[in-house]
Amino acid sequence: MIKVDHPVLLDARGLRKSFAGVRALKDVSLEVRAGEVHCILGQNGAGKSTLIKTLAGVHQPDEGQILWLGEPVEIANPQAAIELGIATMYQELDVVDGLTVAENIFLGHELATGGFTRRRQAYREARQLMKRLGHASISPNTEVGSLSAANKQIVSMARALSHDIKLIIMDEPSAVLDSEEVKNLFAVVRELTNAGIAVIYITHRLEEIREIGDRITVIKDGRSMAHGLPVGDTPTSELIRLMTGRAVENVFPPATPIAEDAPVVLDIERLGLAGIFSDVSFSVRAGEVVGLAGLVGSGRSEILETIYGARKATAGSVRVGGKALRRGSVVSAVGAGIGLSPEERKSQGLVLEQPIFVNVTLSSVSRFAKAGWLDERAERRAAREQIAALDLRPADPDREAITLSGGNQQKILLARWLVHGTRVLLLDEPTRGVDVGARTEIYALIRQLAAAGNAIVIVSSEIEEVLGLSDTVLVVADGRILAEAPATQIDEHGVLELVMKGAAA
Repeated sequence: MIKVDHPVLLDARGLRKSFAGVRALKDVSLEVRAGEVHCILGQNGAGKSTLIKTLAGVHQPDEGQILWLGEPVEIANPQAAIELGIATMYQELDVVDGLTVAENIFLGHELATGGFTRRRQAYREARQLMKRLGHASISPNTEVGSLSAANKQIVSMARALSHDIKLIIMDEPSAVLDSEEVKNLFAVVRELTNAGIAVIYITHRLEEIREIGDRITVIKDGRSMAHGLPVGDTPTSELIRLMTGRAVENVFPPATPIAEDAPVVLDIERLGLAGIFSDVSFSVRAGEVVGLAGLVGSGRSEILETIYGARKATAGSVRVGGKALRRGSVVSAVGAGIGLSPEERKSQGLVLEQPIFVNVTLSSVSRFAKAGWLDERAERRAAREQIAALDLRPADPDREAITLSGGNQQKILLARWLVHGTRVLLLDEPTRGVDVGARTEIYALIRQLAAAGNAIVIVSSEIEEVLGLSDTVLVVADGRILAEAPATQIDEHGVLELVMKGAAA
């Protein structure tokens, strides 16, 4: 609901910002009212992060104007933003694990008198903030490092509220949360907006916007394509068109029929990992996509990691092309043609400070070694071939991986295994943190790789994604496979029913 009777807190007009000659913001405008949830949508690289940091005082705009409560302001630094009443929760949480909840909340503005910290008052006020956020069970004395990602977010939110905040910017707050934690987050957001605090909410999940948002601003290529669209009156197809510049009718590309004589490439027999999962058996033929559907904590990711050799199986076997692999040996798995794209690609899959070409050739170093020296020219040549094939942008093999969007970082991992000549691709949450436009590209790539004869196993927390991409679906709950069915013969309701029954058993 548009809260037209609420005052305009923030009014950003015609913001522009360049870095080293590259225009990140070309013309962005945004109006946020008190007590509303204003969602910002845009593909990775659209300029959302630059906009957030400009509003937070990290960057200064080259052109344009920011008005706060109707008055022009210059937000010179993050402290100036806090003093105005603007707090930012970044996707990478800024809490300090070694400090307590109370110490984190008042970090940088400690309660002190005469140089002595007033710990009792800090704990009392921290307890009040936790209660206000509906998490009174979180003790101010708890070390933050022991908390879940969801509770760390609550601590970060409490830190914001320890100031006189009128606007909170949340960057992908649900990225690491399960469905129940997302519900709790939304309950907190509603409490804040009911108290008149405005929220700028950035997410890739359109279903979240439908549930929590009031208005939407869409950004594409550094420009705001639409301002303050009412959530209830704007169809998804229109949002996707504004983000991508084109209509998206069929998100999931059609599957290529699997040849009747297609050989079994990956064969899993009674695989087990003590205390995590047991008796897992399935096979994947050349050209087939098998999807694992289930809740967070069901054992899906651990199954992929065990197949890859990152975890040592305690039972069962993994065969590629009929040949059994050594348990707990990544070298054996990679040598047999298995490649893994992990859930946490930034921390587990990529060397972020290294160039694209180094990341692409990382698993094929021996191929480019001559007399003990790496042939970087050959590495770059191989990387360029995959950059072109996967339409990785920007197409610069010397660009550091950390500078790329989530979708293009995912393409780097795919490129790595294509250079290596992989036959089996294990993809764990391949579209996490990836915008709608980039998702369609990754979906198309997965289908192309399957059509080329690769065997693919996908894990995704989005059941619709598993059903839309897979030929065969395995429903996983509590470390067991409850059902196996062609994707055309099971729907989202059926998967959820099986999962909930299995989790309750």
